[in-house]
Amino acid sequence: QVQLVESGGGLVQAGGSLRLSCAASGLPFSIYTMAWFRQSPGTERQFVAAVSRLGTNTRDADSVKGRFTISRDNAKNTVSLQMNSLKPEDTAVYYCAAARSPYYWGNFQSAAFGSWGQGTQVTVSS
Repeated sequence: QVQLVESGGGLVQAGGSLRLSCAASGLPFSIYTMAWFRQSPGTERQFVAAVSRLGTNTRDADSVKGRFTISRDNAKNTVSLQMNSLKPEDTAVYYCAAARSPYYWGNFQSAAFGSWGQGTQVTVSS
């Protein structure tokens, strides 16, 4: 079965940086688009960033453009999210997700992703 395990969350001051990682197993990693989502209490899960199966294409939410960078290492079955210039509004639980279908690219709503990690908390203090 598919397992996605996130790590790297924590508490950081505004303006600081964190790097999240997600280790994947149980799927042919290199044929799936991977993404990061986040969710704050009382809000819906929100798309953050996605990377295509070979890492050649990425897509970022407007709220994180220029600050967050998604990348993947298909040799290690990992996907990462480098987060710089963090703001208090970035505080959320961050989830790693794999697309529901292989070779998929184009719709970054949460319904397009079928496998999810357990989430890692990111807290940005002001």
